[in-house]
Amino acid sequence: MSMTTEEAPFAAVQAVIGTYFDGLHHADSIRLRQVFHPQAIYACASGGDWLYRDMETYFAVVDQRVSPASKGEARRDRIQSIDFAGPDTARAVVNCAIGDSYFTDFLTFVRQNGRWQILAKVFHSEPL
Repeated sequence: MSMTTEEAPFAAVQAVIGTYFDGLHHADSIRLRQVFHPQAIYACASGGDWLYRDMETYFAVVDQRVSPASKGEARRDRIQSIDFAGPDTARAVVNCAIGDSYFTDFLTFVRQNGRWQILAKVFHSEPL
């Protein structure tokens, strides 16, 4: 069965999100580098404090993290929604847990040269 033109972009973004979740669960910046645009924005305002990181700073933090996978944590990730603003722009709302924190991520995607990448991650975290 072949995909319709509407299903193909959805499946492509869904696959990027799958790699994103894998990268988070395994604390694997190599996987995360595959899905984030090099100039992506990483930001959070949870708890009243503004947090902004460029990608290199974020990847360094990931590299220092003990992965949920190595601690035997069950995966608790899910895609709430994926919306398209045109053929090359999408937004997803996803959830995951790392340690005792639960995250809601707003991920903005762009497609360049046929490749979908996360251009912005703005998230909220709260204790489980």
